[in-house]
Amino acid sequence: MTPTAEPAQVNHRATYREVLAEPRFRLLFSTRTVAITADALRITTFSVLVFSATGSALLSALAFGIGFIPQLFGSLLLGSLADRLPPRALITGGYALTCAAALLLALVRMPVAASLGVVALVALATPVFHGASSRLVAQSLEGDAYVLGRSLNNIAASGAQLFGLALGGAAVAALGPHRALVVSAALYLGCALAVRIGLPRLQPGESGGTPGGAQDDGGAVRASLRGAGLLLRERTVRRLMLAQWLPVAFVAGAESLLVAYAGGRHFAPGWYAVLMGCLPVGMLVGDLLVGRLLPPPTRERLVVPLTALMGLPLLGFAAEPGVGVSSCLLLLCGFGFAYGLGLQRPFLDALPQEGQGQAFGLLGSGSMTLQGVGPACFGAVAAGVGTGGAIALAGGAAALTAGWILTWHPPASPVPVPNCSTGSENGNEQHACRSPAR
Repeated sequence: MTPTAEPAQVNHRATYREVLAEPRFRLLFSTRTVAITADALRITTFSVLVFSATGSALLSALAFGIGFIPQLFGSLLLGSLADRLPPRALITGGYALTCAAALLLALVRMPVAASLGVVALVALATPVFHGASSRLVAQSLEGDAYVLGRSLNNIAASGAQLFGLALGGAAVAALGPHRALVVSAALYLGCALAVRIGLPRLQPGESGGTPGGAQDDGGAVRASLRGAGLLLRERTVRRLMLAQWLPVAFVAGAESLLVAYAGGRHFAPGWYAVLMGCLPVGMLVGDLLVGRLLPPPTRERLVVPLTALMGLPLLGFAAEPGVGVSSCLLLLCGFGFAYGLGLQRPFLDALPQEGQGQAFGLLGSGSMTLQGVGPACFGAVAAGVGTGGAIALAGGAAALTAGWILTWHPPASPVPVPNCSTGSENGNEQHACRSPAR
């Protein structure tokens, strides 16, 4: 993947058809979409299983979120493996591991603490598999095609989560929680077989990563900690990660209060689901319009306005509006999530070629962890100022993040200077220069 782009490439606007024509991306995209459906099915079913066994709302909530927070620790301790091991084996192994965990939960009667431990252990390894997959996507798609590939992943993830939640409810009602977990295991197994059969056997060096022995001087844990430290100490990478983490975490905190908000405002039963559905609908529309209709420089110029759009509508909840106004505010907030498309190419440009897998794993695991922390923080705030006030504060925090991004993010990425030395690696032109640190 070339770290910088020629002027024509910067302005080239790719199409979804062009992106889906790439066989490797098409395989990874389709299997990941099915896996997200399986994730939603497994998470909700496991939560129901724990609640039926214990009657504890706290343990049920813990079962729902136990797969999120451990991912950051897994990325810090094991993230370098995404660049050091063959990607086909990693991705196939990841789906096989989640399949085995779902079968274990379905077929073996364990204490609740043990079942929670199984899910947490799988979550520790998740950033490695996801990092390897994301690195292959970055190697398969160039320029604006990579950004649209991320857009397609976002769109499919939102739809797959909604479908997985609906499938989970139907499967639990028709089959019971244990058999529903077997259904999720079957979906994971299908993904593992598809990757094993359809993805070429690439060594780390062939796919743009670091060959296994190149950094094997201190073990996986030491290399992972060193790699994460190097990434987070690099100002450009750190800023771009925080820009992708913080607004989403603030909005997740606001989203977690919608059920309580609907109850406190005495909305009709079921309206909380309508409110919660407005965010993913807005996200789908935003990704489609911004990703498909706008050229790359325009997307990058809109990063700050779209980030502000995530937060500013939520300020309206301070007035505790009714269902109609609340729905419109949440749709606008969801549309603002398209801001992330304008950060994808700068983020990829800023990454070292040899550590992309770990960087993508850290990006995803950090986002998941903060999305788990956000609800806890703003839930505590709601106890003091009410749910409407806490949602407004979350929106204000997202808007302040937009102001922070404005202080360092240029309105559009500069066109790289042409006097860079180039070479050839694996048939792709490689530029020796990189985007300057911001």
